[in-house]
Amino acid sequence: MKKPAQHYAVIGAGMAGVACARTLVQAGHQVTLFEKSRGAGGRMATRDTEFGSFDHGTQYFTVRNPMFARALETVPGLCRPWSANAVRVLDPLGRVVAAPLPTRESHWVATPGMNALVKRWAEPLLAQGAVELQTRVVKIERDALNERRWQLHTEGADDSRHVHSGFDGVLLAMPSVQAHELLRNSKQAPALAERIAEVRVAPCWTLMVAFPQAMQPGLSALGPQWNAARSTHHRIAWLARESSKPQRGPIERWTVQASPAWSQEHLNDDAERVQSKLLKAFAEVTGIRAEPSYATVHRWHYAQTIQPLDQSHLWDPASRIGACGDWCMGHRVEDAFVSGLELALKVA
Repeated sequence: MKKPAQHYAVIGAGMAGVACARTLVQAGHQVTLFEKSRGAGGRMATRDTEFGSFDHGTQYFTVRNPMFARALETVPGLCRPWSANAVRVLDPLGRVVAAPLPTRESHWVATPGMNALVKRWAEPLLAQGAVELQTRVVKIERDALNERRWQLHTEGADDSRHVHSGFDGVLLAMPSVQAHELLRNSKQAPALAERIAEVRVAPCWTLMVAFPQAMQPGLSALGPQWNAARSTHHRIAWLARESSKPQRGPIERWTVQASPAWSQEHLNDDAERVQSKLLKAFAEVTGIRAEPSYATVHRWHYAQTIQPLDQSHLWDPASRIGACGDWCMGHRVEDAFVSGLELALKVA
């Protein structure tokens, strides 16, 4: 028997949150999606610059889960395979000394940037006025007018404060640390908060560099022949030539992701110092010693799951509070999708 329509608050508009919200709407429920940033996407992020875009969060995704594969069929042509031509860096100084990584499955990217997929799936929610952007949820409590429901205290980008009420359930689609803090500070669902606290997630410093001088007549692409590398350099875990991805601009530019251990060690360092150190490591790995025309860094506090929950989602039927995210299952994009989908199916 179909459940009567209910109103759910979904907190977080990354892949997990949007997958959860759209599934609930498809099941006939009302959803209000809260996102602290200016748009949907989460770590499937794209930064636009005068030199072209950078996927400074998620670099690519795989398609192993049949439910995720079917969902991608709803946006034909939006996602394209990326021939990453990836190698593994094994030299202590970071130089490539190994054969290309074995290609067991396709690397996929959304076009024209990684954020395009989540944004496309969020469009119907935005059109319905069901998304509250630049809105941070700071407290969950029982509804003042109906103790069986929930209300949320929020803060806007302009320091405005509001109370949103009348929710039959609250679903947290946010990094595990933030979900735990929100439940703990709200003094709600302690058993759920205790489970979330088991998860371990590592940070990541990301460097973005552009070399428009490589576009000069007669000058070939700078640096190595490969377009991506998994690195054992003590500072760098991954590098990718952004201009090698489908439907990206032609200007030579790279995204460089620091290793979890180095990122944790330098988490609170000054951004300028981090940039300098990562530029030096980038030159050691790629052999590119030219001065970039554009360089900047971004710090992700919660980037890669080290210890997942090992279940697809959390749901407390007594309080009607749940949680989802890639951290429930692993660190892949499709982990986030499946987590959000299965939480929605559980409560719908």
